[in-house]
Amino acid sequence: MRKLGTIDLEILQLAINEKGTFNENNLEKSKLKRFGVGKLLDSLASLKDRKLLLLNKDGSFSITDIAKEILWSKSIPVWARILRLLQIKSCSIEQITEIITISKNELYENLETLRKHQFVIMLPQRQEEKIIKVYEIQSEGIEKINSTEKEGFENIKFNESGKNLEILTSIDEIVNEIKKLKTSQLEKEEIIKKLLKLKDNLEI
Repeated sequence: MRKLGTIDLEILQLAINEKGTFNENNLEKSKLKRFGVGKLLDSLASLKDRKLLLLNKDGSFSITDIAKEILWSKSIPVWARILRLLQIKSCSIEQITEIITISKNELYENLETLRKHQFVIMLPQRQEEKIIKVYEIQSEGIEKINSTEKEGFENIKFNESGKNLEILTSIDEIVNEIKKLKTSQLEKEEIIKKLLKLKDNLEI
């Protein structure tokens, strides 16, 4: 898979939203203008060089089939598209559904499978006075999605063994929440120590 940065992702998403082609006016009306002209021009040139964007005669840009294969092709399994997206940036449920255009029911089902296998983790984040559930990819998830480069998707099987996968994932989530609690560092360390000991016992 061709690697994307966050600006690359936003530019390609703009193309998808504009039915494949966007121009200077679309850029000006989008949130991309916050990056500044220089950074945008560099990103557009980079995407063009990597054959992810095509420069048209009228100065507009069109997304290529190669770029669509990264996140927006129906031939790529949903779970793989989720992991690829989370490799680029952590996302909320709303962001994932908006970017890869799938239903929330399908997304929940795939996220739950990925979470149980410790490929992703859900972390609460405060955004604009609200607590938002944000999903991040784990090292196991990176390893899994990278393996598809050689093995393809048809040969990838999720390991269903291990009765404690869901418990282990929950422990990781609890540890991250404890770190954000307004209590003494010593108390947090004691609680985390006990949880990690429990996790070690479950992994044996």
